[in-house]
Amino acid sequence: MKTQPYPRLATGLLLSGLLIAMGCEGRVSTPAAPGVQTPTPEIETETNSAETPMLTVQPEPFGQTEDGREIKAFNLRNRHGMKVGIINRGGIITSVEVPDREGKLENVTLTFATPEEFLVNGPYFGGICGRFANRIAHGKFAIDGEEYQLAANNSGHHLHGGIEHFMKKLWKADPFQNEKAAGVKLTYTSPDGEEGFPGTLKTVVTYSLNDDNELRIDYEATVEGKPTVLNLTNHAYWNLAGAANGTILDHELTLFCDKYIPVDEGSIPTGELAPVSGTVMDFTKPEKIGTRIDQTVNGGGGYDHCYVINGTAGELRPAARIVEPKSGRVLEISTTEPGVQFYTGNYLEGTRETGNAVKHGAFCLETQHFPDSPNRPEFPTTRLNPGETYRQTTVHKFSVQ
Repeated sequence: MKTQPYPRLATGLLLSGLLIAMGCEGRVSTPAAPGVQTPTPEIETETNSAETPMLTVQPEPFGQTEDGREIKAFNLRNRHGMKVGIINRGGIITSVEVPDREGKLENVTLTFATPEEFLVNGPYFGGICGRFANRIAHGKFAIDGEEYQLAANNSGHHLHGGIEHFMKKLWKADPFQNEKAAGVKLTYTSPDGEEGFPGTLKTVVTYSLNDDNELRIDYEATVEGKPTVLNLTNHAYWNLAGAANGTILDHELTLFCDKYIPVDEGSIPTGELAPVSGTVMDFTKPEKIGTRIDQTVNGGGGYDHCYVINGTAGELRPAARIVEPKSGRVLEISTTEPGVQFYTGNYLEGTRETGNAVKHGAFCLETQHFPDSPNRPEFPTTRLNPGETYRQTTVHKFSVQ
């Protein structure tokens, strides 16, 4: 079926236009990717501007950190009525409300019932993973002959930045709104040696919502003093039928990925980039997530694998498309990153600690570099040197069909 924009939930000015991603390899700043152009905005004029809805961002208090500092929430809304909630504790996306084909709004990302639960957040709901998302074997890597030891916080390996990772940090927040987008710019400076990583790292992550129903995440980082390794992503869990509303096994997934990265029993890459054709890993054509999920051998009884996105890393290009047949909701993800980690909520337990979502009650599509890249010179580099700028972009576009 043809994908359609949302039915209008409010009257007024309609502005369309895609914010353009900057070209990158997830490391050094480069010009905008060839072939990516800015569409000409199409504007509907109205006689009564006083009734025109606006792109808005509304700050409000959202509990406190463990040491008593105030956490702030930022509620984004576009002219179609789509809403996104973000807090500056870890840059966590707390809600994404989008309509179904009948226009009914519903939150489609896993969340918690109270602010206090976000302080624990065992499943990593919705936040910024860093300094290094995914795994580093045995928590060790070397730069220029100097070895660094990180926390081995996941079955003897390093996962998602360690113990006091980026999702536990209180980020400086600067909200903004204009004719193209509403959003919040988050900034955090990680000191040299934090969680074992070298160099003083300044990271800026900007969330923005536009009238094309796109939630865009732009990442930028620089390091001082020493080179470091960096792999950032967002760890949102999605269920397009509604958060904690059954499983995602009937969601129809397309991955624009002809290869994936096989892993060992510790989910560490073997080094191979294997073709998906003829395997249970093949989603190059639309396929229900649950069709072959019981045939997977890693990831706790489900998918937990990094896929190699087709095309050129550094260019904004399609990574995934997901359709929920009953509601008609569609999610399309594009990114400049080389890979995307597909995870099917294998350890969700249907408890408050897992947002009341059952096993396979949500999926993650985390755009990123490949796992264990610091120990795999054949993989795209995750090294960031002083004087360089890391940049990457991921866009989540919602629609109905």
